[in-house]
Amino acid sequence: MIILKTSALAQTLNVIPREYAASFSVDIRDDSTNVIKVYEVTTAATVGNYLQFNLTFNPVLVENHFFDLRLYVDFNFWNTNYNLWEIETTKWNELNTRVSEIFGDKIFCTDQDINQLQNKYYKLNEGQYVTSDSSNNEYIVTT
Repeated sequence: MIILKTSALAQTLNVIPREYAASFSVDIRDDSTNVIKVYEVTTAATVGNYLQFNLTFNPVLVENHFFDLRLYVDFNFWNTNYNLWEIETTKWNELNTRVSEIFGDKIFCTDQDINQLQNKYYKLNEGQYVTSDSSNNEYIVTT
């Protein structure tokens, strides 16, 4: 699972895909609303075993929502995959939907600081519980 923030700035994603590509399409589907947003990535780079790319989400991701992430290369677009016209033998006027999914995962959006190496885990009810001390009537918000 990939953890992202609710930010209007570009966020870096590192994935290990089935196939490494410099340009591909990204589908982000909100599990709550079933709305799909498509992004085009043209500047992905291979860093070690990872495919690294930046995405600026518009609209901004919603806090505490899950999203489905799907990366795919669509072979039906001319000039996006040279495999089609260099070594492919199918005819261009044939209608075939050739989409190669290269990666799929889930995204969770939260602004909490999460780092398992530093024992900072996601807290489901952070800032929601209020406790009171009946001796002095003070309310304490637990985090």
